[in-house]
Amino acid sequence: MQALEYHPHSVGYLSQFFHSAGQTLPSTLVIPSKMLVFYLSDEIFAIHAPILVTIDARSTTILNIELASDRSADTWRAHFEALENHHFFSLGLASDRGLGLVAGYRAACDMALWVADYFHEFRDLCEVLQQLERKAYAAIGKEDAAAQKFARAKSESNLQKRLQQYETAYHTCEQAMALYDQLAMLLHLLHEALQLCSPHGRLRTRQDVRSELTLLFDMIAALDCAAVATALKPIRTHLDDILVPFAQAEAIDRELRAMVPHEAFEFLVLAWHYEHLVYQAQAKHKRAQQRERAFWLACAEGLVGDEFDTLKALVFDKLDSIVRASSLVEMVNSLIRPYLNSCKGQITQETLNLIMFYHNHRRYKSGKRQGKAPIELLTGKPLDAPWWELLLQQINPEQGITDHGTLLSSPPLQLVVNNEGCTNRQTITLGQAIVKPTGASENNRRQKDAKAA
Repeated sequence: MQALEYHPHSVGYLSQFFHSAGQTLPSTLVIPSKMLVFYLSDEIFAIHAPILVTIDARSTTILNIELASDRSADTWRAHFEALENHHFFSLGLASDRGLGLVAGYRAACDMALWVADYFHEFRDLCEVLQQLERKAYAAIGKEDAAAQKFARAKSESNLQKRLQQYETAYHTCEQAMALYDQLAMLLHLLHEALQLCSPHGRLRTRQDVRSELTLLFDMIAALDCAAVATALKPIRTHLDDILVPFAQAEAIDRELRAMVPHEAFEFLVLAWHYEHLVYQAQAKHKRAQQRERAFWLACAEGLVGDEFDTLKALVFDKLDSIVRASSLVEMVNSLIRPYLNSCKGQITQETLNLIMFYHNHRRYKSGKRQGKAPIELLTGKPLDAPWWELLLQQINPEQGITDHGTLLSSPPLQLVVNNEGCTNRQTITLGQAIVKPTGASENNRRQKDAKAA
């Protein structure tokens, strides 16, 4: 604030300003008309108090953020009903298996879709793989130590003893490495089986994926590891939930094949697949994924000609509507977490309202949403000012009523300025004071007057 020459800029003043701003902002996003969205919901904790967060899956706009007393089904139901009251209607929800969250959603939106988050479904199995990796490295270390002890042995009896120890360590190491390698290979095949499209560009069906997953689960269960069997057991029972996105893919496949030539459609599906891999891949692999994407796009363009741009936008938009994970809401949680840490968990609803406004109106600096704010992606309308100017417009006391149609919860703060000892006093409202910077010449004049005094 000092660098921008805004006055006043004291910590106390800004604290009061943002507290007042938070009181005027809503905790649920307000839109003028009905909108269909796919929800991503999660819980984040400030010490022991749960914060309920719901965002839009396509734009990452925070739709509702609530500091709640608990995370029961009734609390979550009220959370989703508040969204409906603000003209949001759910196409579905992707989340973890939080009991209150899922029960509350089904009570509020009984006809909508629920998608199990893949990350949470397979997290335990991936953690077992990490455990096996650590055990394999430990076994390698023990084998190496046994080999060094054998090399230092001198007597015949000691050589024989050290040799037996080395052979035991060797076999243990081989078993540990083999178990890790086998599980790693099977999890890689599992990851490939969960991709929406085959290597030939065909969207997978529920029946095909069910067959592949059942076979892979049987192979994983055959591994000689109790931890693997324990982690696999709940995944088997959740198989129907895991297949929900492929039901969406089947419906989209039927719809798009009626509008797009079949071969060109498969090329566009492959291009969409590599488009996603570009953003997921590490830097050294991005170029290869970009080449694959460009190749399949060129193949599709050669088949459809002038209709390429229209068909590409249609196919990509439809496939983007398939949601398989709630990882984006975890990203939003990671943005909220530093604020919780800085206030040592003593968060207020007013602060959450400000965080929501900031997130929704600030533009992404990188990624596929670069240059766009979440609210722009949600509404399709560009913002005409930076987020801080929009905040000032939202809480400007001269308006009397905020944009969401409620009176200011408290009268605007006022700053009393003493004009060099004169009796006349000027009152400046909070919004006016912060929106009008003092010019450099005026600032210099004040400094000279202060020195002269």
